[in-house]
Amino acid sequence: MPSARVAVHCFPDSLVFARRLALGLGAPLARVALHFFPDAETRVQVEPGPEHALLVRSLHDPNAKLFELLLAASALHEGGAEGVTLVAPYLPYMRQDVAFAPGEAVSQRVLGGMLGGAFERVVCVEPHLHRTASLGEVFPCETLALSAAPAIANWLRAQGEACWLVGPDEESEPWVRAIGEAAGMPHVVASKCRSGDGAVAVTLPSGARAPCARAVVIDDIASSGATLAAAARALYGAGAQQVDAVVAHAIVAPGAEARIRDARIGRFVSCDTIPHPTNGIEVAGLIADALLAETKELDA
Repeated sequence: MPSARVAVHCFPDSLVFARRLALGLGAPLARVALHFFPDAETRVQVEPGPEHALLVRSLHDPNAKLFELLLAASALHEGGAEGVTLVAPYLPYMRQDVAFAPGEAVSQRVLGGMLGGAFERVVCVEPHLHRTASLGEVFPCETLALSAAPAIANWLRAQGEACWLVGPDEESEPWVRAIGEAAGMPHVVASKCRSGDGAVAVTLPSGARAPCARAVVIDDIASSGATLAAAARALYGAGAQQVDAVVAHAIVAPGAEARIRDARIGRFVSCDTIPHPTNGIEVAGLIADALLAETKELDA
């Protein structure tokens, strides 16, 4: 994807991330203009550009964003783009991959059909794929799902302090293992039982004791904060003297910060997939590097 043939387009709420991505790619950056009519409809306007457009928007608070995204994709195609790639650092509606009760919609399937029909490619970071083998099973277009593990491992190493890395549930095991191996730090995976949106119990393996003073809970999403809080309580019970938390996506719903604070979690750091005051780990460079590497392979 040579920079002379690609431009990065972004919505105002994803400008910081898009600016980092454009810088990493050496590509121009253009903003998507939004106008809100009195009847709550939105006019979307894009700048014509090169043959390929990267449209950047993190999709937390998705109900307010998805239709604007479709409008922008349509405008880019009509403006001459031969291909439009969605760069959505955070993808929503991925949790519901089956109907858990009669009458429920499978949101992952609906999202895949919606976005897969509007874009030639979907790129994201740490999608919530727990019962789905790959992003390609969700979207009927090209996909690229990147792991934040290398960026998180680099951040942990830069702290210069021994840490015990803890995944709060079995689903986190491959991710936490990859981070622990890359950072050269011990890790353990707990088990989790959720009985409601804010009711979570986390249990460490029998006999597990903290091998060092600092423990770090590693999870993909912080929403209610209940999982992080339950994990922190278990870790203090296992002898940890300090518990921090690192997440890929900081959704941080109302009440989550208080729940995290009350559990005595010291430092709470997130990747920049969702703009949040806790952002401390940049992953835009991971996307830029992956896209540039593909370009080199094609040019070789």
